[in-house]
Amino acid sequence: MTRHPVEFTKMSGSGNDFIIIDNRRLQIDPTDARLPEWIAAVCRRKLSVGADGLMLIENDEQVDFKWHFFNADGTRAEMCGNGARCAAAFAHHNAIADTQMRFRTDAGIIEAWVSDSRRIKLKMTPPHDLVTDIDISDTTHHTLTVHHINTGVPHIVAPCADIQTVDVVNRGRHLRRHTHFAPQGVNVNFVETLGKQRLAVRTYERGVEDETLACGTGAVASALITARLNRMDSPIAVLTRSGSELDIYFDHTDAGFSEVYLEGDARRIYTGCLQPDAWQ
Repeated sequence: MTRHPVEFTKMSGSGNDFIIIDNRRLQIDPTDARLPEWIAAVCRRKLSVGADGLMLIENDEQVDFKWHFFNADGTRAEMCGNGARCAAAFAHHNAIADTQMRFRTDAGIIEAWVSDSRRIKLKMTPPHDLVTDIDISDTTHHTLTVHHINTGVPHIVAPCADIQTVDVVNRGRHLRRHTHFAPQGVNVNFVETLGKQRLAVRTYERGVEDETLACGTGAVASALITARLNRMDSPIAVLTRSGSELDIYFDHTDAGFSEVYLEGDARRIYTGCLQPDAWQ
């Protein structure tokens, strides 16, 4: 790993915060076996910069750029909706891409559009592995019905009557590692329907291993599952734990979902330079 200071930008997408590093000169080797430990160290809150995840932005011969995305614990993730909006805003600000761009993730090619008002719109990779009405045991040893979909990463959706009273951390931790979803586990979303086309969502994220203030792929999963169950039309507004709203657009037929878009804010918080003390 590097022994030298590393320039970075801290960004937030609806409350999900990220460390973004311009790695086009390959100062950090994404295949280094020590990288997960290094990332976990710099993502520590209070002892370092702190973040829900870290991205390395690199050149790509076919699209505007590619990323390597890592969760706060150093594990690699295929996709992150809020992180993808931040990556798009970062790329536009640093002249890596224009207002319309395409970039490579482990889940596939993502298209993004940047507006003047900090709103970023993404075309998501096609969702798959939709399974409704899965009965599993909850922390209370009662049967809980959840619904599964992969929106770039695997998610389960658990409808609830009052989202404010849900013990997201304890129930989410149990469900995230439930044997039904072994070995990779899932992200866990608790969803309350607020109106005809509006939801509130709280998410326990694997890799962060805690509730986060927002989850873009989780918002998409929650909107699609709720649309499937309750015949909701596009677009659906999703209220996140941070208070920010995400807008989900989609085409829905009996065969499934297509043309799925996620729109929300992306904020540049600050730029800085990671010193060796940040990862020691």
